Amino acid sequence: MNRKRRLTDAFVRRLRPGNREYSVRDIMVPSLGVRVYPSGGRSYVHFGEGRKVSLGPAMLMTIGQARRTSLSLLTGSIPDKTAAPLFRDFVAGPWRESWVHRCKPSTIRHRTWHLEKRLLPVFGHLRLDRITSIAVTKWFDEYSSTAPGNANLCLQVLRHIFNHAVVCGHVVSSPARTIKPNPRKKVTRFLSREELDRLHSVLDRYAIARKIRPSQRRQIDIIRLLLFTGCRKNEIVRLRQDEVYGSQLRLRDGKTGPRIVFLNAEARSILERRLKGSREYLFPSSKDGRRPIHNGLSLWYRVREEAGLEDVRLHDLRHTYASHAVMQGTPLPVVARLLGHRQTTMTLHYAHTGDRETEAAAERIGEVISGMLRFAES
Repeated sequence: MNRKRRLTDAFVRRLRPGNREYSVRDIMVPSLGVRVYPSGGRSYVHFGEGRKVSLGPAMLMTIGQARRTSLSLLTGSIPDKTAAPLFRDFVAGPWRESWVHRCKPSTIRHRTWHLEKRLLPVFGHLRLDRITSIAVTKWFDEYSSTAPGNANLCLQVLRHIFNHAVVCGHVVSSPARTIKPNPRKKVTRFLSREELDRLHSVLDRYAIARKIRPSQRRQIDIIRLLLFTGCRKNEIVRLRQDEVYGSQLRLRDGKTGPRIVFLNAEARSILERRLKGSREYLFPSSKDGRRPIHNGLSLWYRVREEAGLEDVRLHDLRHTYASHAVMQGTPLPVVARLLGHRQTTMTLHYAHTGDRETEAAAERIGEVISGMLRFAES
């Protein structure tokens, strides 16, 4: 459907999507039109001789700018376009405004850190359209030589920036689109029963030591809670007193949003002891009791070394919780709810099984099939 109207900024904003895309031509500049998509998006289009040229999203340009551009294309002159902005100006303005209002504080901190520490020092002074794929590849290779994991995370932020720059019409394509992230080693580590015994023995030894500092005692409780609840580190480290409700934790701001954590007897015992304090956080910092502990749980590295578990990360305690739940016959949807996953596909990354359990399952399946074969032969 094609219609003709005198286009104005207000009229374009009022256009409503239909079941199919349609265009409205401008009677002031007949070569200009606005295309409306079923999704609700609108873009200006130049109707040339035998071809259509997209001029960009209507939300990013005025009708006056669109008319001037269409006329320039019609006469064959160079379009009067504003030069692409500097990288530092774009990320501080249009890019940040496009996402900051709908992201969690942790996401904002994550992107800001990568931006200030790694991206702005290299690309901040350059115009967006002057940043080449060669320059991005060189930056990524140098960063990857010292921190391949962080380089991957920073590359995600850079791609997000340039994808928005493409939408805004500042660049034709992203210079980071062809870069392949560094391969990551798949980690499927979880603690066996014997390893759990060693870990708890070391924690017990530290807990009863006379010279243990209050900060170390807090760290011991955090480590045990991570294992008994399957929570993420920040969910326990930043736990507030008003988030503890008897046999539940009612987290206001987990990674996937608010969620309920169901507590077993061991976890409840630790929390009841911590609740005797009067501070806002259950694990306050030694320097500033109004903030959560922030020393990175340094005791963990000593504990895991003494337990002979040097390859075990704190996050592997979450893997351990999920894996033993599965090995005890807990249905996967229930494990997903315990971990706070929205989809069970994510839970599969955590729910590992040990060799003994896998071997036993193979034996059980073999016995069932063998019994079926004997029944068929009789």
